[in-house]
Amino acid sequence: MLPDITTLKTVVATAAKEELLSRFPCTERTIKADGSIVTAADIAMQQRLSEQLQAVWPNYRLLGEEMAEERQRKMLQEGDAGLWCLDPLDGTSNFAAGLPFFAVSLALLIDRQPVLGMVYDPVREECFSALAGKGAWLNGERLTCCSASLPLRGCIAVVDFKRLQAFASKLVQRPPYRSQRNFGSVALEWCWLAANRFHVYLHGRQNLWDYAAGALILLEAGGHSATLDGETIFTRDLLPRSVVAARDSVLFKEWQDWLVGQRTD
Repeated sequence: MLPDITTLKTVVATAAKEELLSRFPCTERTIKADGSIVTAADIAMQQRLSEQLQAVWPNYRLLGEEMAEERQRKMLQEGDAGLWCLDPLDGTSNFAAGLPFFAVSLALLIDRQPVLGMVYDPVREECFSALAGKGAWLNGERLTCCSASLPLRGCIAVVDFKRLQAFASKLVQRPPYRSQRNFGSVALEWCWLAANRFHVYLHGRQNLWDYAAGALILLEAGGHSATLDGETIFTRDLLPRSVVAARDSVLFKEWQDWLVGQRTD
């Protein structure tokens, strides 16, 4: 039996209020080996949820972003019976800069596949959740991706240029969409697409804890996603994944076709 969504939301939301919002905006930061930022809030939130999730659901261990890679790999290999996958603060750069767009991303993996996903935005008090095969919700209301009823050229795209060097100049010089945004929180970008707040999505490199919950939420809401190579998003390892996504199948194919065309030019 999977964890109760309502109980899980209470655990995550309370921790986010006390560990994240109490420290926002955070100026204490360090730079990790990969060049990314980590703050005291990241560490405190991971520690808090590690302890509380273990207390409520002792059968599941936790793989967190703020762990050494060797430990992450070991836990993933040994966690087929159930493993939490946590990004304690998705959007750390936003958080540290005082931008109110960040979230907690938590997925439950069984046999290294997501069966439950939750993304909690403490600023807006929005809780996105999903259960594999059962649907997705926003604050308890069913989430359903609506057809954009637009061609690609009429759409708003969320594109992360930072990790798309091969496409960046083409997207700038001859964009196939009407307008472009980038918000800086991968987990919320997945969820906002599922909530019909933009139309198509492109990201060059995401880690497991970035996409595990959000990709399940989009899938269960009826959205579509794949890597730039056309592979499924979910893998059984820690290898980073690129992301191409859209709200409906027609728009998804048009977006994919345009990107494939740029790679063959």
